[in-house]
Amino acid sequence: MRTFVHVVLLICGIAVAVGSFMSILAGVKPGDVRLEDLRDGFPAGWIIEQIADQSVPFYRSMMILLLGSAVAILIAAVFGSRLAAWIGVIVGLVSLGTFYYRVNDQFDNIIRENYSTILTNQTGFVLTVGGLALALLMCLVPRENARR
Repeated sequence: MRTFVHVVLLICGIAVAVGSFMSILAGVKPGDVRLEDLRDGFPAGWIIEQIADQSVPFYRSMMILLLGSAVAILIAAVFGSRLAAWIGVIVGLVSLGTFYYRVNDQFDNIIRENYSTILTNQTGFVLTVGGLALALLMCLVPRENARR
């Protein structure tokens, strides 16, 4: 990979890792979302604040997926592995996409209501999605030509 790709992937991996500890929607952090909720959906009758009030072990939360994604992107930055970068980007985007799909399915307009505050109280969303989008662009950069 090109040198600037390594540097940008390193920054993206750090951004995704830091973003996984911050709020991603209406005060909900990835550490508050159970993997079962991503798989099965949130229980009927819940409000968004109940998701933020859950106590979830680290290894059973959405944070493990985002941190795994960040680690894969960091490995790609250090060792130049395009496969690791693609795996990190796909895992991160799928986990965030599933979360937002489940939230939209259960709570309807909560995402639209939080658009106006996306740059103030959802810093984790901005860092995580920004890092994943930029890492995706870096995966699409062509390889260097072999020197003769």
